[in-house]
Amino acid sequence: MSESSFSRHAIQQMFYRRISKKEVESVIVYGEVIEENLDDTPFPSYLIFDFVEGKPIHVVCSYDESTDTGYIVTAYIPDPNIWSNDFRNRIQKL
Repeated sequence: MSESSFSRHAIQQMFYRRISKKEVESVIVYGEVIEENLDDTPFPSYLIFDFVEGKPIHVVCSYDESTDTGYIVTAYIPDPNIWSNDFRNRIQKL
């Protein structure tokens, strides 16, 4: 991804959740794709996870292959009530 664009929603949520642009970029560069939604429109989307300075962060982004542009949809600290201890899998509730 040679270029990235932050949605208004992403910027608002990052501010509210105290997640910096630098942290989001670190997750994208070094993180692990833990979910792929290839049928999302207008572009496939990905949930990427990594720890940044000990803080778990999830970043949702989509990717337009034709322009090599990534769109940051949102970023958040995963909720331990929803995610497994390693923050890679959703907890299955019965």
